[in-house]
Amino acid sequence: MLTWKKIEDFVKNGVPAPENKVIKTEEEWRKLLSDDVFFITRQSGTEHAFSSEMCSRFEPGIYACACCGTLLFDASEKFDSQSGWPSFTQPLKENAIAYTADTTHMMTRIEVTCNCCDAHLGHVFPDGPEPSGLRYCINSLSLKRE
Repeated sequence: MLTWKKIEDFVKNGVPAPENKVIKTEEEWRKLLSDDVFFITRQSGTEHAFSSEMCSRFEPGIYACACCGTLLFDASEKFDSQSGWPSFTQPLKENAIAYTADTTHMMTRIEVTCNCCDAHLGHVFPDGPEPSGLRYCINSLSLKRE
């Protein structure tokens, strides 16, 4: 189980290598993705809070990266954080997500990206439910349900 300390270690030292790497040019991504998905995933955008019904849906399933299809989260780790974005306590695999310090907007956060294609997903915070205490706050447009 990932913990905040392990996430901080990943920020400093890097994450385990992904099973595969997907590399495309900006032009190739633009052709594949809708404008909204491109903005969120390739330009580190953020959708409006409570703009997706995904926040209140808790059906079993797996969530994958909207860009490359890498499996990222299991719905069994999803919870209602009341933050306005889908929230999870753990990724499917330790090497599915990459972590980077984000000091934009006059605050310090940890950005989470798909470790396979570098798509911006959202951020992770140490205020989630036990036992991990993690809250992966994810843009719904960066995910697709499998």
